[in-house]
Amino acid sequence: MSVIDEHGAAAAQAAAATVRARLNIMRAPKAAIILGSGLGDLAARIENASSISYAEIPGFHATNVAGHRGELIHGTLGGREVLALAGRFHMYEGHGARTAAYPVRVLHALGARVLFLSNAAGGISRAFAPGDLMIIEDHLNLMFRNPLFGAVESGDDRFPDMSNPWSPRLIALLNESAKQTGVPLQTGVYSGLLGPNYETPAEVRMLATLGADAVGMSTVPEAIVAGALKMELAGISLITNAAAGISDAPLSHADVVEAGARAAGRFATLVTEFISRL
Repeated sequence: MSVIDEHGAAAAQAAAATVRARLNIMRAPKAAIILGSGLGDLAARIENASSISYAEIPGFHATNVAGHRGELIHGTLGGREVLALAGRFHMYEGHGARTAAYPVRVLHALGARVLFLSNAAGGISRAFAPGDLMIIEDHLNLMFRNPLFGAVESGDDRFPDMSNPWSPRLIALLNESAKQTGVPLQTGVYSGLLGPNYETPAEVRMLATLGADAVGMSTVPEAIVAGALKMELAGISLITNAAAGISDAPLSHADVVEAGARAAGRFATLVTEFISRL
């Protein structure tokens, strides 16, 4: 007898049915959003909102990181129906790559075909300053884990094309939204590391040599599963600090959350305009 993977496609369909019934979701959302550390205030702009805690969604896990509320929210943003995940669970908490990316499967099962990812990241590029918002144009998977490892899930490609995972159309919409709202944007490559420690100065120099502009501990597993499911993908990194060696200042998660709070208004304004243009 076959056993259903609790973080696979069949489990995601069952979890989606639970969410759909609890939140009375009648049609596919225009987009799904995953909110990273310190960026959860966007959830307050979602109108006619209803929510379900992660503890009530089969296969989801509690979030144990400051700045992650642990709720799936349904409502409207910028006049468009959306789903938003206020927080994520991370591989550094002990979860596998399949588990960390599982929420993307559930969002896809709920009908989302556009996925917007956000995160807090350390700035490697010396052109960046804390508080900058960076469009993710590409990524490096330096977690050395892959959420597609194992049996092929229903609906996945066995060998997904990752030559252009971050949608040029959505990047153009983000730039248009930035011009409309007056929110300045940077563009760069996000590197995902396993964590939970911050990087050493030598590691940051290595990442710069590899072409990374920012570094964080999430996002990449989600992007890979989105690619396998042929979801259209866009993302923003909030540069919360200069990475080790770029600045002499010590790093702390409290500073990450504080930087998120300072950027929350600009981030929410930008994303709301972006969603309205979909």
